[in-house]
Amino acid sequence: MESRLEEAKRGERTVLFVDAAHFVFGSFLGYLWCVIRRFVRAASGRKRFNVLGALNAVTHQLTTVSNDSYINAVTVCELLEQLRRRYPVGPLTLFLDNARYQRCRLVQDRAEILQIELAYLPPYSPNLNLIERLWKFVKKQCLYCKHYPDYASFRDAIQDCLQTAHRKHKAELKTLLTLNFQSFEEAQFLTV
Repeated sequence: MESRLEEAKRGERTVLFVDAAHFVFGSFLGYLWCVIRRFVRAASGRKRFNVLGALNAVTHQLTTVSNDSYINAVTVCELLEQLRRRYPVGPLTLFLDNARYQRCRLVQDRAEILQIELAYLPPYSPNLNLIERLWKFVKKQCLYCKHYPDYASFRDAIQDCLQTAHRKHKAELKTLLTLNFQSFEEAQFLTV
């Protein structure tokens, strides 16, 4: 991972972090403490807005594929096609988690045809996936302590945040989306 990131910093390779976020249409309370009873408006149902995103490790440009149904292998292949069109020359490396729809033969074959290197992160390590920080930021901006009257306004708020975050929140994202990852290569473990 570190060698690929160094190549990306030098402009010799494009490195992207890929993951899906499933935003559920509902109410997400922040802090609410009150002596009297308060009724909080809430959405009903479990409608989801799914976003499969690829975040450029150096430029922080975001490429997304979104839908209201499911993220599957076909969706991942659609993202791969979009990424190759966006970055037509040079080596392209994607860091992904171990979701089954990202590891399947269909995705691996499509990546090979498009000459995209797939690198899978260790299981249960969302801290190594840079885009996870962006998803947390979007949830903070769009979901927490917010009420949307309908699903369309909920979806539009998320899309607007994803499209304008690099301009509206540039300073905040610059400190959030750093390539500082904790490494345990020289760690010493004590047995008890």
